[in-house]
Amino acid sequence: MNTYQHKHEQGAISGSLIAIIGLGVLVLAASSLAIWAYFSYTEQKTNVDGKVNLAVAEGKKAQGDEDATKFAEREKEPNREFVGPDDYGRLTFNYPKTWSVFEATDVSRGGTYAAYLNPVTVPPISATQQYALRVTIEEKDYDQVVKSYESLVKKGDLRNSPTSANGNNGTRLDGSFSKDIRGSAVIYKIRDKTVTLRTDADTFKPDFENLIKTMNFNG
Repeated sequence: MNTYQHKHEQGAISGSLIAIIGLGVLVLAASSLAIWAYFSYTEQKTNVDGKVNLAVAEGKKAQGDEDATKFAEREKEPNREFVGPDDYGRLTFNYPKTWSVFEATDVSRGGTYAAYLNPVTVPPISATQQYALRVTIEEKDYDQVVKSYESLVKKGDLRNSPTSANGNNGTRLDGSFSKDIRGSAVIYKIRDKTVTLRTDADTFKPDFENLIKTMNFNG
């Protein structure tokens, strides 16, 4: 073999080797790109699946909460009728059948009439305890009862506004009656007495609004 032929074969081998190495590099690069693309896709798919699953779970929870609320509202019907003492104006109104009633006083000999209404059971009577509804019929003048809240109105804790029920004009109060009680109340003159219906928490406000629309009494 002459020198020229040897160099020619060496050059061919070197060229082939370079081509093989270059091809290998391209294969490795393509493989790396494919692996990166796969993991990127997997990560994105996991994120998307996670977001979809979260959205589905939140949707199911929202639907469950809505169904529970509708069920609770249906359970309150049909309403029952509250009837107060005849000698105290025979106050009447409709309240949810899931509520219990406790008459705290016997007015056969006069005095202040008080009744408490609350879902399921009525807690022990306390000035700080929250009830769905307090009913009070006092042997006090209407203006005197309204004036007893004057300081809270001036402080801004309560907001007063006019209200009416079956042609009878009264006063409505909304806001904080104390640090434990935040709700709404309506006050009416009922014969020689004054009746106050009050809810002690905004939670019961929708029921309170429906309830006072049905109230009636002998003025």
